[in-house]
Amino acid sequence: MDSAFLSSVPQAVAIWLIIILLVAVAAATVSIPRVLTEPAPVVTERQRYAEEVAIAADRAAGTARRRRAEWVAAQTAVDEAWAAYEKADRACHRIASAAAYPLVSLRRKPGENVDRQRYLHRAASALCRSQDLSIDQLNDVFAHRGWNPRLHPVLQEAVLAQAVRAHRLAGYREAVEKEQIAWRGVLAADEALCSLRAEATAAPLRVDDPEPTDQQWWTEQWTATEFPAAA
Repeated sequence: MDSAFLSSVPQAVAIWLIIILLVAVAAATVSIPRVLTEPAPVVTERQRYAEEVAIAADRAAGTARRRRAEWVAAQTAVDEAWAAYEKADRACHRIASAAAYPLVSLRRKPGENVDRQRYLHRAASALCRSQDLSIDQLNDVFAHRGWNPRLHPVLQEAVLAQAVRAHRLAGYREAVEKEQIAWRGVLAADEALCSLRAEATAAPLRVDDPEPTDQQWWTEQWTATEFPAAA
């Protein structure tokens, strides 16, 4: 009797072990699809909007940096234009002082007018290549619009210096106008950046969940009972 009982104990233990193993396999089989098919967290409209605003703020920051770099470059152009004008103004005064003395001889040799015209054209072309004269001014020189090609070279130098000064002054005014436009661009970009950064900070704190049903029903009932009594 004892030997039969002892022989049946390992069989019972083996059966229990098999049962426990089958239960574990079944539990694992049931849990695996649940893990694999578990839905991804839902991205709310508030989160999506906050991400879009953050991206827009980053782009606005890049735009603000570019606008400020353009403004700095415009300021440098203004300084360079003013320095060029001052140089042209000093040269104009110096040449005008030299041209104040009367010429020794007013007689012209044969063919001298042609030489004077050639001198004017060469001098104006050289000034245009150095950007001291504009293309329009050079065209006026060759067309003799407002220019007298028969003047003595000393007098031509004075007229050319005045033209250079006028050109540099126009360049300075144009540079100032561009600098002002660039500064307005900086202000607009900074304003847009501040607005987007404030919106990006406030967007994650906003609640886009609808009002609870019970609270909405209570509000409707309160409104429905309040206004007739007030009337």
